[in-house]
Amino acid sequence: MQSAAECYPCFLNQTIKTARLSTNDPRRLKALLDEVASYLQFHPFNVVPPVLSEDIYRIITRETGAADPYRELKRRCIRQALRLYPEVKKRVAASPDPLRAAIQAALAGNVIDFGVKEEFDMAADVADLLDRIPVIDHYRDFQTGLARAGRILYLGDNAGETVFDRILIEALDRPVDYAVRSAPIINDALAEDARASGLSALARIVESGCGTPGIVLPRTSPEFRRLFRAADLIISKGQGNYEALSESGRPIFFLLKVKCEVVARHTGAPKGSLALISQRLRKKTSRAREK
Repeated sequence: MQSAAECYPCFLNQTIKTARLSTNDPRRLKALLDEVASYLQFHPFNVVPPVLSEDIYRIITRETGAADPYRELKRRCIRQALRLYPEVKKRVAASPDPLRAAIQAALAGNVIDFGVKEEFDMAADVADLLDRIPVIDHYRDFQTGLARAGRILYLGDNAGETVFDRILIEALDRPVDYAVRSAPIINDALAEDARASGLSALARIVESGCGTPGIVLPRTSPEFRRLFRAADLIISKGQGNYEALSESGRPIFFLLKVKCEVVARHTGAPKGSLALISQRLRKKTSRAREK
């Protein structure tokens, strides 16, 4: 999915929010915005948003000296999510369809995104989303794919959200490789975040080899690309992974909350809605529209 005009003010807003975690000096903020704006000036729309985000994040890191400015916020989110885990897990277990409920829990966790919202009430947001059926709901296709799958590759997104991914992984009853970023980027999960969420007891934690806020395959390691090609089923969490992989031909199921108008247009799901999108069915629908 390529970038669009609306992405550019979003990049600048993200720059301000990230930089303010390290400095409130208006001159430094202005100089940083000027540098990011200059960078964007020479990059066309035919690039997936996570590539531009990573490059911008590196500019921020270089200018502020903060390699992982969201580190403490990530830890706080994980602690909050772990406090919610027992109640959410109980609701999933009591559901007439625990797999469906576990998917709902994983989707609800996608509200944890400092790239979009600076503040949120995790408990209230998660409770609100637990009962909300996705606007795009390819659940039956997911069930079919899962029944045929041996090894599953699960692409993580934000720290804190990893705790809710745990609930879905527990329901899958399959061997799972859980992929995280290899370098800090916004509040995306690193290996240490996945371990702090308890995932190492359920899945093999693997690094993607890249630090983009979404799996951009050319920037991943050869080892990760082998895993990606070999997986029987891929679960992709979050908007960044959707932006980077929506044109992939692999058996991917995207679980995300639609957080901007650009992704809303691309998916056909309204901003603010939840989506469980089968790559197979999405491709089929896209071809039908073209005809």
